[in-house]
Amino acid sequence: MLKASRALLSVYDKRGLPELAQGLVGLGIELLSTGGTYRALEAAGIPVLPVSEITGFPEILGGRVKTLHPRIHGGILADRGRAAHVASLRDHGIPPIDVVVVNLYPFRDTAANAQSSIERIIEMIDIGGPAMVRGAAKNYQGVVAVVDPADYPQVLAALEEGDGRVPETLRRRLAIKAFRHTQAYDAEVAAWLERLSGDEPGHFPHHLLLDLEKVVEPRYGENPHQQGALYRLLGRSGVFEGFEQLQGKELSFNNLLDADAARTLAARVSEPAAAIVKHGNPCGVGRGDSVHEAYERALACDPKSAFGSVVAVNRPAGAGLAQAMAGEFVEVVVAPEFDEVGLKLQRKKKSRRLIRCPVFRPARGDLELRQVDGGMLAQTPDHEWDDPAAWQPVTERRPERAELAALEFAWQVVRQVRSNAIVVANAEQTVGIGAGQMSRVDACHLAVGKAELPIAGCAAASDAFFPFRDGLDVLADAGVTALVQPGGSKRDKELIAAADERKLAMLFTGRRHFRH
Repeated sequence: MLKASRALLSVYDKRGLPELAQGLVGLGIELLSTGGTYRALEAAGIPVLPVSEITGFPEILGGRVKTLHPRIHGGILADRGRAAHVASLRDHGIPPIDVVVVNLYPFRDTAANAQSSIERIIEMIDIGGPAMVRGAAKNYQGVVAVVDPADYPQVLAALEEGDGRVPETLRRRLAIKAFRHTQAYDAEVAAWLERLSGDEPGHFPHHLLLDLEKVVEPRYGENPHQQGALYRLLGRSGVFEGFEQLQGKELSFNNLLDADAARTLAARVSEPAAAIVKHGNPCGVGRGDSVHEAYERALACDPKSAFGSVVAVNRPAGAGLAQAMAGEFVEVVVAPEFDEVGLKLQRKKKSRRLIRCPVFRPARGDLELRQVDGGMLAQTPDHEWDDPAAWQPVTERRPERAELAALEFAWQVVRQVRSNAIVVANAEQTVGIGAGQMSRVDACHLAVGKAELPIAGCAAASDAFFPFRDGLDVLADAGVTALVQPGGSKRDKELIAAADERKLAMLFTGRRHFRH
């Protein structure tokens, strides 16, 4: 890289612009600019030339064409190490451009705004900006491409320390960032055009491009011998929207998985609720008049397994919750908020990680990605609400009011448990959970065997149909009086007859909820 003598600034996001421009001018670098960026710099009293003075051509087509000119792109793309390129610049009177600072029109935000017209969105498809960014990034050996205001300070510092030159390692990193920036931008435009094409809901694009930003490098992946980095999908809501760690050591990936599972499960309950999760499965879920009452009910389900767990609540965490878990070893607590007293009490447990994170809310149009070797399944998430009013009673006995409340609660929990899954519950709390078994009857045995609370009069939920009556008999023998399941087995008639024989009330939902 030769000593920088000229920079082109054309940015929509003007954060840090005056400081950057003043710093460049202070280093003796001439500034070129366009449109709103030029006006902002001129208003700040910073010396700047309009691009039209270099091109000899005004902006036209309402600003659609400003920088698409050989005297701009020649100055960016000329290889300073090729004598023919340098001679061509000289012969045509083209000034070299050494620093290109460009960020693009806000297409994503404009397209996401329901008030935006198609015409307005189309105008946010940047043409000249990506062309300059790609040109500068291609020519990174002699030109600095800057697309992120967060990089302004290090670029200025490098220019100052290098007497107008930026080290190649930094130029290369910035070029990579520039190409990723334009790649993501083009993907957003293509996705919007696909949506505009009128495809039916549930249409999956032929190409699915993901824009992922590294958020954190945990201590390791799933195991200490596996390195890992956690990325978030840009433009998507999720666990990292509003995520803030208030206390405790660095979270592991497994901590984050459990925190996400617990937060999602707690959000399925409309009343104050608490979910206790270990290894992706709930140890217990409770609801009540307060989150500390809900936590105590959840803990009673399986206090042994709750040792070293992740707990999420769907209401602000106060002193009552801190006092309820004072004697317990809880790795992570996730809450939408912590009040002052509750936070003070929680902080007495120095090793306890405290996470402030909004209550989970499913977003329309989201896709869930599941990995297989060499590829991914993209599917609509299993967040849709199941209306109990649509469930079909199939037995002679109908569930009583208390049983129906327990069935609804058990069904909300079982859909978040690894399959094969059985959940036994009363109206306020889970009583026994059988998760991740290879046979459904084993899941029934596990749910009954782990129960530390009375099962008599409880309800049970199964995430998929019963292939045989053996699981139903295990639950009935333990005292379960009502059952909810999807139905759909070729032996449904046998199951209904068995339920009538055991005096069970049974409902079919018509929808299964496998969670692998």
